[in-house]
Amino acid sequence: MFLHSRHFSRRGTAVSLTAVLAALATAGLTWNASATTQARTAARSVHTCTVGDLRLSLGRKEGAAGSLYQPIKFTNISRGSCALRGYPGVSVLDSKHRQIGAAATHSGRSYATVVLAPGHSASAVIRTTNGPIGGACRRTGSYLRVYPPASYKSVQIPAHWKVCSNLFQVGPVNTQGAL
Repeated sequence: MFLHSRHFSRRGTAVSLTAVLAALATAGLTWNASATTQARTAARSVHTCTVGDLRLSLGRKEGAAGSLYQPIKFTNISRGSCALRGYPGVSVLDSKHRQIGAAATHSGRSYATVVLAPGHSASAVIRTTNGPIGGACRRTGSYLRVYPPASYKSVQIPAHWKVCSNLFQVGPVNTQGAL
């Protein structure tokens, strides 16, 4: 589809946008430019979540198709809304808080700003292989060190996490639970 192309002309973009808007109108839907602008302005006026605004925890590990996934949950514990945008920094630590191997790489998934109202959560999913499929496993860590997006302060979460086959990825913070 044309929207996935990185290079297209201005004329092609205008024609494509017109076609999309016409299809929406035919379906009885309308696009409200002012609502979109208001949503963007509201997201920009909310401060970026800090470590002090958040409680970090781990969701349930799940395995699928040779991979192991686990969400890192970011819950807003402050009195006001705050925003997260992008990827957290994640690394595995041993029981003495020393890093084991390299930090997680980004999954490459696109992302948007997530505004968290007080008490609400979003997550970033981490992934490794479910055993030594394409290489050995590192020793099991005791903690995950997590830097929320745009933060220079980290939180250490007790976790038994083992990176296998040199695959350690993290997805962006989102509300869909996607890697």
